[in-house]
Amino acid sequence: MESAFRGPLPGGLTLIETFGWREGAFVRLDLHLARLEATARALGVPFERAAIDDALAVLGGADPLRVRLTLDLAGRPAVQSAPLLPGPEVWKVAVHAERLDPTDPWLRVKTSLRARYDSARAALPEGLDEWLFLNTRGELCEGTITNVFLRRGGLLLTPPLASGLLPGVLRKALLEEGRAREAVLTEGDLREGEILIGNSLRGLLPARLVP
Repeated sequence: MESAFRGPLPGGLTLIETFGWREGAFVRLDLHLARLEATARALGVPFERAAIDDALAVLGGADPLRVRLTLDLAGRPAVQSAPLLPGPEVWKVAVHAERLDPTDPWLRVKTSLRARYDSARAALPEGLDEWLFLNTRGELCEGTITNVFLRRGGLLLTPPLASGLLPGVLRKALLEEGRAREAVLTEGDLREGEILIGNSLRGLLPARLVP
C-alpha cells in the first residue's frame, strides 16, 4: 500500500475519521484509530495517539454527537463535533453514472480528497438519500458516505476492497463478527436481495433502490 502513494501529497490534505459519541463513549474508537494510523503510515504522516486522545478529551455530554477527527500532514489532530440528527428510516438509493477505477489507491483511504463523493452528495435529487457507485468493471463499490450490503439468507454480502472502496469501520466489525462476508456484486444484485447500507456513525440501515 505504501508504494502506491509515492510522490508529493496534495497540499492541504487531511486524514479523516468520522464516528459517534453515544452514552458517554466514542463508538468503535479503537477501530477508527487503527484505520487512521494505517492511513497515516501509508501516506507518511506522523501519528501520535497521545495527541489524539488529548484532542478528543474535550468532548462529552449526554447527547449523541457526530465527531469528525482530522490529521494534517504534520500529524496535528483537530476535532469538530455536532449534534447527531436522526436520518431516514429507509434510505432511498440509486446508482450513480460515474464509474470508479478499482486500482485507485485513494479509494481505500479516508482523506479530504473526496470531491467526487462530496459533489455527488451535494447534487442528490429530491427524494434520494444516497448514491451507489460501480467501478469500471461493473462491480458494486460503495455509497458517498456508506458501505453497501445485501442480505442473502442470514448473511450479509459486501463488496471486496479489490472492487475499489473504503474499508469502512462498520464493515470491518461485521466481517470480524462473522455477520458479513465479501462477494463481488453487480447492479443486478441490487434487484435480487434486501439492501442495507451503513457506516460506523449511523449503523446498519435498510435501503430501497430507486429506478
